[in-house]
Amino acid sequence: MAHIARIALAAWLITTASSIALGAGLTTLSIGADHSSGNYGASERTEIFYVPVTAKHETSRWTLKLVVPYIRITGPSNVIGAADPVVTLPGAGAVRRTESGIGDVVASAFHNVLNERDASFGLDIGTKIKFGTADDSRGLGTGKNDFSLQADFFKAIGAFTPFGTLGYRRYGDPAGVDLRNVVYGTIGSSYRMSQPTTVGLAYDWRDRIVQGGARVSELTAYISRKLSSDWKLQVYAVKGFTNGSPDFGAGSSLAYSF
Repeated sequence: MAHIARIALAAWLITTASSIALGAGLTTLSIGADHSSGNYGASERTEIFYVPVTAKHETSRWTLKLVVPYIRITGPSNVIGAADPVVTLPGAGAVRRTESGIGDVVASAFHNVLNERDASFGLDIGTKIKFGTADDSRGLGTGKNDFSLQADFFKAIGAFTPFGTLGYRRYGDPAGVDLRNVVYGTIGSSYRMSQPTTVGLAYDWRDRIVQGGARVSELTAYISRKLSSDWKLQVYAVKGFTNGSPDFGAGSSLAYSF
């Protein structure tokens, strides 16, 4: 579900970049609901329900974020995790199961290296840590920590804001499995239809993380609307093009900023 992170990036660009560049502080609390369905390279379909609770604080050129998710997964027991990544472990004949609980907590810190007052485009560089807090014995996660380095680019051109991401992720290896460290990326654009409403498209790609596995390749369409000066609602739909992505997905999030 890399699409969740991409939508969060796009939302940041269209709602808070100017205030952060000017040094204003902003705290945002949000809750989302995401459902996705796909085979992920296994013989049977996996259904994932993902509910992230997010706290984010932006001040000066820094953005700090913490995500604590609840997940429910139904499918073959060798398809584990939720959000990014869903991992299909090698082997066939996995028992179908339904499990739920707290997922992997993700913390991130990004610094705005360039803004459009100083350069022709904006650039944020930062790191993410996925803590292996999900119960790996129930297939809710790998039980290991992952580390990512990431650069986000953006450029406002009238009502359009093209954006992109380039990152590198180092995976912790579950027992008996060698996960490959991979490059990932995103390209997309938002379009401001009116002062409260923005739409956009984002394409996500990530290399395969297990030998013989599939790459992530998926397209997300979204709409974001400010309900007031403090509240914002986003909804989105996802179409995957490989076994590394869901066949389809949809979700929404509600955010309050102060």
